[in-house]
Amino acid sequence: MRSVRARAALGATVVVAVALVGAGLAVLLVLRANLTDQAGLQAEVAAREVAGQLALDVPYDRLEMREEEDHPVQVTDEDGRVVAVSKDLEAISGTGTDQVEPAPSPAAGSSTGSDDDGRDDEDGDDNGGHGIPGRGEVDSGDPDFGNGTATVDGDTADHRFASVRATTSAGVTLTVHAGAPLAAEQEAVGTVRGAMLIGLPVLLLVVAGVTWLVTRRALRPVEGIRREMAAITASEDLSRRVPEPGSRDEIARLARTTNETLTALEASVDRQRRFVADASHELRSPIASLRTQLEVGAAHPELLDVPGAVADTVRLQALAADLLLLARLDAGERPGRTTLDLGALVHEEVSQRIGDRIPVAVSVPDSGAFEVAGSRGQLARVIGNLLDNAERHAERTVAVSLRAERGCVVVAVTDDGTGVPPDERERIFERFVRLDDARTRDEGGAGLGLAIARDVAARHGGRLTVDGAPQGGARFELWLPSAG
Repeated sequence: MRSVRARAALGATVVVAVALVGAGLAVLLVLRANLTDQAGLQAEVAAREVAGQLALDVPYDRLEMREEEDHPVQVTDEDGRVVAVSKDLEAISGTGTDQVEPAPSPAAGSSTGSDDDGRDDEDGDDNGGHGIPGRGEVDSGDPDFGNGTATVDGDTADHRFASVRATTSAGVTLTVHAGAPLAAEQEAVGTVRGAMLIGLPVLLLVVAGVTWLVTRRALRPVEGIRREMAAITASEDLSRRVPEPGSRDEIARLARTTNETLTALEASVDRQRRFVADASHELRSPIASLRTQLEVGAAHPELLDVPGAVADTVRLQALAADLLLLARLDAGERPGRTTLDLGALVHEEVSQRIGDRIPVAVSVPDSGAFEVAGSRGQLARVIGNLLDNAERHAERTVAVSLRAERGCVVVAVTDDGTGVPPDERERIFERFVRLDDARTRDEGGAGLGLAIARDVAARHGGRLTVDGAPQGGARFELWLPSAG
C-alpha cells in the first residue's frame, strides 16, 4: 500500500481487531466460568440435601429428591454400586458409573434403632439409653465437580455434577452425585458469541471508515504542500510559498520549515545569479580593454600600450583568483589546521607592500601569543585585502595592530579616510558592492575583497567587523580563535 491513509486505516483496524478479539475471548471465558460455577453451586446444594438425608439414615426408597427434571441425582456406595437414583433418570455420564438401576445393598434399610423383634434397644444405644436414634455425618469439605450428560424422561442435556460424601450411623459411606443443567450457560455464551461475531465486523468497518476520513482530513494540508511544491518545481518560481495551515501541529511546522527553506533557496539562487551577472560585467571591461589594445597593437605596433595590457591582464588574473576562491568557499571547502604566528604573518604581508601610496604602520607587541590555526594562504589573503581597502580610502595614515582578547587574536586595520556610514557597514561585505566614494578612488577593484575576507574569517571560526576609527576613518577588526 502506497497510501498513508490506507496504511493508517489498516493499522488502526488491525489493532482494534486484535484488542476486540482478545477482550471478547476474555469476556466469554469469564462468563462461562461464572455460569459454570453457578451451576456447580446449584448441583452442590442438591447433593448436600440428599446427603443430609442419608446421614439421618433415611431409607433409600424414601429419599426426598428434587423432582424437577433439571437436577438428576445418583447415589453410589463404597463399591460403586448404584443404590438410589432420582425419578425418570434414564441415562447418566460423568459420575463414575453409567448405571441408573439401583442394586440391592447390604447397607439398605432404615436407621430407626430397632432390633429384629421390633423392640427398642434401650440398653445398647449410643445416646445413654434415651431412645434417640444414631446419626451419621456429611463430608464438609469441597465437593468434586465434573461435567457430563443426563437423560431424564427422554431428554438428554449437559450437566454440571457435584459429588458429596455422606456416612450413615452404621458406618456406610455413600456418594451423592447431583447435577445442574448447563443449558443456561451454553445459551448465554452462544448469545454473546453470536453478538460478537456480528458486531465485530461492523465495528471494524466503522473504525476503518472513521480512520480513513480522519487521516484524509489530517493529511489534506500535506497534499496541498505537495501540489504547491510540484508547481514550484515545474515553474521554477522560487517566490511562491506553500500554504501554511492555521493549526500548531507537526504539519504546520512542516509548512513553515518548507517556506523557510524556499526563502533560503530563493536568496541563494538570487545571490548566485547576481554573482554570475556581476562577474560577467567585471570580466567584460578588462577583457574588452585588453582586446582593444591588442587589436590596435596588431594594426599599429607603434601604438601598442604594453603597460596597459599588462595591467589589464593582472586585473583579470586577480579577478579570476578571487572568483575561484569564492567558488571554493561556497562549495564548503574547509581550511587547513596549520598553526601559524599571526604577528609574523602581518609583518610578512606589510614588508611585501613596497609600492603602497601610504606606508603601513605596524604595532605588534613583543610579548604575547598570537598563534592561530588555519590556512596560511587564506589568512594572508584576508590581511592583504584589508590593507588594500585601507590604502584606497586613507588620506595620510594606515595602521595595523594585534592584540589578544577573550581567547581570540584580533587584527585591527585602521585608516583616516572618510569611513563607512553606519547604514552601509554590512552591505560593504556583500559581493561586488562598492560605495560611490570607493568608485572614485578605485580603478581596479571589483568589490570582492571584503566579501572574501568575511567568508574566510567565518570559515576559520572567527568574524570580521567594521566600525569608526578614532581619527575619523574606518576600523576593521579580524577576530580569530587563538590556537592556545
